[in-house]
Amino acid sequence: MFPSRITRGDTIGLFSPCHVADPKHYDDIARCIERLGFCVRLADNIFSDAYGYAGSAEERADDLNSLILDDEVKMILFSGGASAAEILPYIDYEAIKNHPKIISSYSDGTSILNAIHAKTGLVTYYGPSAGSFADLRYYNYMQFRAHFVEGCGTSVFFSNSTPRTIRGGACRGTLIGGYAMLFALMLSNRYFNYDKNRDYILFLEDSERYSDVGEASEYLAFIAESEFMDRVTGLIYGHYSDNVPDALIHTLERFGERKDIPVIYTDDFGHGSNQAVFPIGVDAELDADDCALMFDEF
Repeated sequence: MFPSRITRGDTIGLFSPCHVADPKHYDDIARCIERLGFCVRLADNIFSDAYGYAGSAEERADDLNSLILDDEVKMILFSGGASAAEILPYIDYEAIKNHPKIISSYSDGTSILNAIHAKTGLVTYYGPSAGSFADLRYYNYMQFRAHFVEGCGTSVFFSNSTPRTIRGGACRGTLIGGYAMLFALMLSNRYFNYDKNRDYILFLEDSERYSDVGEASEYLAFIAESEFMDRVTGLIYGHYSDNVPDALIHTLERFGERKDIPVIYTDDFGHGSNQAVFPIGVDAELDADDCALMFDEF
């Protein structure tokens, strides 16, 4: 299920499921979005600090559910932090099925994006968050246009870095993934499921700010030994650091060899300056030898 694209004048809703939102920061975000020609709607509880680190789970879920039911809102953005999984039981998944719209974030958004796709079939987007618009880069804006704005789509993934082949080969599958630690945790979560008759291209990312190489390797090891990996045909690993440690590259090499799948590394998405968009639920083809990714439907 694909959401409709947006056009100038449409409303983008913002909520905060992962942290206490700062009003000044969100003023900057709103001004940027408005300069692009869109209207902004802030959710009612976006600045709540009921838990200290965030609003209550019910408040945060109510914000998402309200934006879903608001027919003027065509796209929903939210930023990362921690605790997004707390709202999963309170999301109105039936409302999302009946009011499909663009939902985009990354990092801690891994939980919400994958749960919504699993429970509703709606394509969600691992890409820009609300915070991306506080300092919008040209590449990130072009990715935003290509995936979300009417008349700007392309089926060819375009890069702003120099991807590298870790293990060659080609594969097809449905894109799925996110922040590595959270995706590993989602594999045992009741709000995540996958089609055991479908092949998947897995995309993962991590950052040296949050995980040393040993920790990043541990998350990969847990994912590698999950039943889900039986259906994975290829891996795209995102930005870890400006100078990628050889130890991480060797970990990715071992991962690809053990699972007999192609693997590439790219700085185009993740916790770096580039925020490419990966649609969760879209079929794609990966040519790891040429580091090329093609989307079947756009």
